Amino acid sequence: QVDLVESGGGSVQAGGSMRLSCAASGNVDSRDIMGWFRQAPGKKREGVAAIGRDGDTYRESLKGRFLISRDNAKNTLYLQMNILNAEDTAMYYCAAGSKYYSLQESDYPYWGQGTQVTVSS
Repeated sequence: QVDLVESGGGSVQAGGSMRLSCAASGNVDSRDIMGWFRQAPGKKREGVAAIGRDGDTYRESLKGRFLISRDNAKNTLYLQMNILNAEDTAMYYCAAGSKYYSLQESDYPYWGQGTQVTVSS
């Protein structure tokens, strides 16, 4: 079992930046892939980025603005988000336990409760 707790969400003006954190505890395996997902109001949850020991992957539309990183010593996952716009407003979720560099929900058995990000224009 892996427990995940996100933090760092809040409100920001368009054009601003924000960094999300996800603290993992329990049976954390540094070989597993961790990822970020988001769900906007009225929309399906979508993959944002994922990271493992050998690299990372991003939702194509977010490349260049979002950066995922991971500190295995601290069991913490990060998401740096830059040049935010209203379309980035969503609940952001941390996920863990995937064996693949995947942006598919079904590949992740462990999930956090989410942190809200609101971007105002």
